[in-house]
Amino acid sequence: MFVLEFFVCHTERMSIDRAAPTSSPLLARQRQQQILAVVSQHGGVRVADMVDQLGVSEMTIRRDITSLVRRGLVSRVHGGAVSPSRSTEEPAFALKATQHQDEKARIGRHAAARVEAGDAVALSAGTTTLAVARALVAHPDFATLTIITNSLPAADILHQAAMHAREASHPSPTIVLTGGERTPSDALVGPATIDYLRAVRVDWVFLGAHGFDPTIGLMTPNLQEAATNAALLATGRSVVAVLDSSKWGVRGVRAFCGVEDLAALVTDAEPDEETLAAAATHDFSLEIATDDH
Repeated sequence: MFVLEFFVCHTERMSIDRAAPTSSPLLARQRQQQILAVVSQHGGVRVADMVDQLGVSEMTIRRDITSLVRRGLVSRVHGGAVSPSRSTEEPAFALKATQHQDEKARIGRHAAARVEAGDAVALSAGTTTLAVARALVAHPDFATLTIITNSLPAADILHQAAMHAREASHPSPTIVLTGGERTPSDALVGPATIDYLRAVRVDWVFLGAHGFDPTIGLMTPNLQEAATNAALLATGRSVVAVLDSSKWGVRGVRAFCGVEDLAALVTDAEPDEETLAAAATHDFSLEIATDDH
């Protein structure tokens, strides 16, 4: 009797287990609503976190983010998505200077290491090129350099270092600040800047950007800054983009440097497959700045 009762109970339990409803996978619209909810609450979302939360593949989450990007509901960034930024929205320099400071410092040191004694260098405006300026001050051949910039903060740091060298009776570099109209990102831009740059030729141009897309290039929300950066680009033998990974997929209203114009792109994290493919196609060096550089 015991054996029969056990068999009956076991059989009934198996029937119940088979009949128990399983949770059906979420529809694309439902997944995307959950992604938007996280972005709304936290300002951004990581692909890996949504994979764990929703129990779907990374490719599925990336497709969902692509759909949301097309609808203008999020902006794609490296490894995830953030609240949508406007192509004409230009953050203030003071705000940008507080973001990703360690990453920018690593990028600055890595990029500046390619400069050699006697080189002429041009720096665009931006907080990552400001990190390049700081790295140039510490460069062993700083005193031999000629540095041209349209960045007020970079010019100030470079000028102060040059003044200290002169006060100590040491050799000092040549620092040139272009003229122009001041923007929210503390750049000098406009016709006066462009006219000056037409006659300039340098060994290295270091360009920052508001955003980057591997099919479009470097972008900015300021039309005059885009024109000025294009003039800076034309001065250089070699052009190096310095971008932290938060710039991936962020767009501005105008591009000023295509990937085909780059000699190198220095960043802080492995970029997406599209950027890797662009580097291979257009033969520019893709360099990851590390702590031990």
